[in-house]
Amino acid sequence: MSFTFCLCLDSEEMEVKARAPGKIILAGEHAVVHGSTAVAAAIDLYTYVTLRLPLQSAAENNDRLTLQLKDLSLEFSWSVSRLKEVIPCDSSTSSPASCSGETLKSIAVLVEEQNIPEEKIWLSSGISTFLWLYTSIRGFSPATVIITTELPYGSGLGSSAAFCVALTSALIASSISDKTHREGWSSLDETNLELLNKWAFEGEKIIHGKPSGIDNTVSAYGNMIKFCSGEITRLQSNMPLRMLITNTKVGRNTKALVSGVSERTVRHPDAMKSVFNAVDSISKELAAIIQSKDENSVTEKEESIKELMEINQGLLQSMGVSHSSIDTVIRTTLKHKLTSKLTGAGGGGCVLTLLPTVVSGTVVDKVVEELESSGFQCFTASIGGNGAEICF
Repeated sequence: MSFTFCLCLDSEEMEVKARAPGKIILAGEHAVVHGSTAVAAAIDLYTYVTLRLPLQSAAENNDRLTLQLKDLSLEFSWSVSRLKEVIPCDSSTSSPASCSGETLKSIAVLVEEQNIPEEKIWLSSGISTFLWLYTSIRGFSPATVIITTELPYGSGLGSSAAFCVALTSALIASSISDKTHREGWSSLDETNLELLNKWAFEGEKIIHGKPSGIDNTVSAYGNMIKFCSGEITRLQSNMPLRMLITNTKVGRNTKALVSGVSERTVRHPDAMKSVFNAVDSISKELAAIIQSKDENSVTEKEESIKELMEINQGLLQSMGVSHSSIDTVIRTTLKHKLTSKLTGAGGGGCVLTLLPTVVSGTVVDKVVEELESSGFQCFTASIGGNGAEICF
């Protein structure tokens, strides 16, 4: 299939829309840093990007690149001439390369000029990534870029990767000559998926320094992946999976949590090696169950996944990365015979609860009510859905 996306044309502008999903880690958090396998999956919660490009006649009267973060009610804007003055010109959609330290310093000047509110200063790296990806792929041209998201920021659900993937999808789509109109959301072809994933990974580097590549790959390709020692394998799910995702709203320091596990490993190398080996086995078994085409019923498979999640959570607790808020979620869901585990770095963040196909909506509503009364935020999500898409 050729690269397809939707355009909205009027006398003044062309519009391209894109979306990219968030992600969860089903198994393998922390242990993956020590050589174990991890399994990650896309969820049907998305970040959306709308790219509005003025047509040539209108562009002559519009000299600004504007970024609107709708969910945060923030807008940032730069004149194209100012961008040209500060950022080295090196736009090329075909060959992603890392943003140099010098370029990043130059972009930081442009970000500082925007006077970001102190309480939102964490947005700086994301805005820098936006400016670098935009000018690298589209060059110095005026546009309005509107971002909305269903993903909570900084909760371990891959919001930054979804932002990078959705933005890159829209930018690459707008630069390709074969603009086939199609109703509804359209998947991208393999060649363009590979290209946008490389660009998105470079964007993630600006935000996170040394990302694993898991988040952007899941967001770009969708479904599920298995990750071990730098090697990413795409998986094909053969069973439906639904999760209740609870955002504890407890912030955590991922770097400190990773360091804590490493320090514990130094103190107890043999014991922790056994823990990591056990996690590796869980991830591999989980991947096998999800991909299996055997005759076992969905209920039997869900029961196995439930047990593996339970064991994995126990191992994560032994690594020292759980938290009282996570324990509260686990206790609350357990009262209703539902199994939960942390996802991502731990120390707060988000918790997954498997929703078996037989669970009633009444039970789910009751669990959500109890969790939200504790101050948590809940989402239900299907696991292993589509990756980056373009639509009208």
